[in-house]
Amino acid sequence: MNENIFRFFAGVILITSMTISIYFRRKADNESGGAIPRKVDGNLMMTLIKVLGLVLWLSPFVYLINPAWMAWAKMGLMDGIRWMGVGIGFISIIGIYWLFRSIGSGITPTSATRKEHKLVTHGIYRYIRHPLYTFGSSMFIAFGMMADNWLIAALGVMAFIGMAIRTPKEEANLIEKFGDEYREYMKHTGRFLPKLK
Repeated sequence: MNENIFRFFAGVILITSMTISIYFRRKADNESGGAIPRKVDGNLMMTLIKVLGLVLWLSPFVYLINPAWMAWAKMGLMDGIRWMGVGIGFISIIGIYWLFRSIGSGITPTSATRKEHKLVTHGIYRYIRHPLYTFGSSMFIAFGMMADNWLIAALGVMAFIGMAIRTPKEEANLIEKFGDEYREYMKHTGRFLPKLK
């Protein structure tokens, strides 16, 4: 299969998901009176997030510009698996849009909540407490599948692990802000995937 076909779909999925994220994050900042300081997560965690985030975001663009530069990380996947990555990528875009529409101005770049933040329990948040981590990581793993690149896929997995490590702090902040309302919400929803009843 022509590599350019997979590059095209990978580029569409990456740019679309970035556009959705940037639009809704800016809108949230404007509606809430500005961005939240990033120091709330601590210097070590923020340094790790910045460094790994830079590598995570640069590697797909390196592939899109010239796949030969990333050829050293090629896995040799069958086209069927690469097409599966395209499908997962488009599902991730739908999930990313759904979560941003659901959370509205409550989205933040850190584990902190905004002063006016209200607990969101509708839309995708009716089923999953942290869909951004699920769909964001899935999108990068799907990109790695489309690009036939173990590094990009591994970075997606590492991003998910990093966010999973940060999640207890985020949930502690939410319990502090919402108390029993959040504890009750936790009983009925899954952390990263819908809870089986």
